[in-house]
Amino acid sequence: MGHREPLNKNEQSKKDDNPLNVRQRIEGIYAHGGFDSIDPADLRGRFRWWGLYTQRKPGIAGGKTGVLDEEELDDKYFMMRVRMDGGQLDREQLRTVAGISREFGRDTADITNRENIQYHWIDVRDVPEIWRRLESVGLDTQEACGDCPRVVLGSPVAGVAVDEVIDATPQIREIHDRFIGDRSLSNLPRKFKSSIGWLPDSPWEINDISLVGAHHPEHGPGFDLWVGGGLSTNPMFAQRLGTWVSQDDVVDVWLNVVRIFRDWGYRRLRTRARLKFLVKDWGAEKFREVLESEAYLGRRLPDLDEPQVPEKLLDHIGVHEQNDGKYFIGTAPVAGRVSGTLLGQLADIAEKYGSDRVRTTPLQKILLLDVPGDRVDEAVRDLREIGLEAEPSPWRRATMACTGIQFCKLAIVDTKDRARDLVDELEKRVPELDTPITVNLNGCPNACARTQTGDIGLKGQLVTVDGQQVEGFQVHLGGGHAAAASLGRKSRGLKVASADLGDYVERVTRRYLAARSQGETFAQWVHRADEAEFQ
Repeated sequence: MGHREPLNKNEQSKKDDNPLNVRQRIEGIYAHGGFDSIDPADLRGRFRWWGLYTQRKPGIAGGKTGVLDEEELDDKYFMMRVRMDGGQLDREQLRTVAGISREFGRDTADITNRENIQYHWIDVRDVPEIWRRLESVGLDTQEACGDCPRVVLGSPVAGVAVDEVIDATPQIREIHDRFIGDRSLSNLPRKFKSSIGWLPDSPWEINDISLVGAHHPEHGPGFDLWVGGGLSTNPMFAQRLGTWVSQDDVVDVWLNVVRIFRDWGYRRLRTRARLKFLVKDWGAEKFREVLESEAYLGRRLPDLDEPQVPEKLLDHIGVHEQNDGKYFIGTAPVAGRVSGTLLGQLADIAEKYGSDRVRTTPLQKILLLDVPGDRVDEAVRDLREIGLEAEPSPWRRATMACTGIQFCKLAIVDTKDRARDLVDELEKRVPELDTPITVNLNGCPNACARTQTGDIGLKGQLVTVDGQQVEGFQVHLGGGHAAAASLGRKSRGLKVASADLGDYVERVTRRYLAARSQGETFAQWVHRADEAEFQ
């Protein structure tokens, strides 16, 4: 089990050498010889196990994506992803992350929707020193990318939320400490995404494994187990296995789901290698049977009827009381784009208010914890002054974007700058919007920004306007999570030039505002409206 003949180049590379070994070559060879000394098999494969991807060479148009060979798209600099399981940072870690950005990453830093911080412009010669600084404060980049267990999403308010019953932080830490870097799990068929938390503040339907808070009528509080979610070009929601998992069993269940994927996942075709394809073929009943078999868990898990589905994902924006009487403040940078300078300023604000805890979220937001009640208003003002808004417009609050063509070799269009400009436009054009409409901009079909689950999902592609190819988007409408879980509706031929995006979103928003019934969400309106309303 494990290898499927004939091996594709990725499987051959992993079979030839465990990707975790590349760290020795980075430290001993490549950091001294520079970019040109890097073995191509390491550069475009094994580097990912240490959070490194080559970034896109500047000036290459979107029409060249998928046409040029990888080496023609490669710049001599890297994107580096800092792994932050549960989105947790203390003040010393935040200052370290900020300093690395300023010194080695040209002040770049993005908050990803996997709760990571992502740098750009990283020179391989600086990587060992970056690792040294990160690891000195308990952070790392190990298995932040690659065919392995990536960052474990957790609630950004774990341990402080008033409504939380179980804090899963100890289990997330145990998974990181015991199994990240475990060579028996470092060669999976594809990436493995996890989410563990009591609150509905992570998109649990689209992970390879999710454990969501649930009460069992006999056993009490625990977790509902979901497996096999993922978006990209073949979007599928995860399936419930109908089992209740105690807090004590979380790590064991997680480990054995990973082991099943390692042993039984498909490897011959990369496009069918995610766990979702195995779950689709097996079904939830068989997957549960294998999980509980002697080869894996070796015991039966209690049955669990489907719990009540939460109304929506929580984004934690604004001011909220903690379970200890202090407050956390959730802020919205535009589409997750920040900087090392801003993160350093945030560390100063945290110190000013006696906070040692900052959190990132799966919605590209950032939270400041532990603010005394009599200083909340002052803290909100200080955060606003550095560009972190705790009272954002609905547009700023609900817009998400992937890395886009500025740095990503797979992208076709710009996303981050376009998202920023779109938010500015819409705040002026439709200031009366009274409920967030999620707008998810993605630079290619791979759905890193969750194109299919946004109210308005925008998939980057080239479109023809007056006989010329220009940047544009295919439009998906009415996607959602939680009680509104659905994949966005695609209208035939509905494409919008990037330059016309503001006009389009304003038009469809105004139609919604005019036609909605009391309490009707944008997604609900989309699923009942005539397609003519979307043109």
